[in-house]
Amino acid sequence: MIWWYWVVLGLLLLGLELATPGGFFLLFFGVGALLVGGLVTIGAGGPAWVQWLLFTVLSVAALVFFRTPLLRLMQARTPRSGDIDSLRGEVAVAMDGIPAGGLGRAQLRGTVWTARNLGTAPITPGERCLVTSVDGLTISIRREGAL
Repeated sequence: MIWWYWVVLGLLLLGLELATPGGFFLLFFGVGALLVGGLVTIGAGGPAWVQWLLFTVLSVAALVFFRTPLLRLMQARTPRSGDIDSLRGEVAVAMDGIPAGGLGRAQLRGTVWTARNLGTAPITPGERCLVTSVDGLTISIRREGAL
């Protein structure tokens, strides 16, 4: 087959992987097609049956060896939205000056929260704070390093 057939097939499979909800199946077949396209480009592809065999072996091997680690990696980096207790101990950044015992705004995990300063000293904008608890949509914070 002509090299660019493999490249088009690979890009089509990668595009379908992005467009469909799934568990990283088409990704490996798309990469396999791109690899075969690269081999054919440099003249190492052989006849069409060898190219199809290479495509199948490379794709299935990549699927078997890399799919599970990739899924684990993606799940480990995805914050669990419903687990409020996981916010305790995180570092938030004050967006406003927050007086001692008062309310202000702080950014945590890319989201702006209402924050209550539990410390005895005011918190300045941009200061890093530790989240001590969560009550609804309000986080309770203390200056980092303060007990």
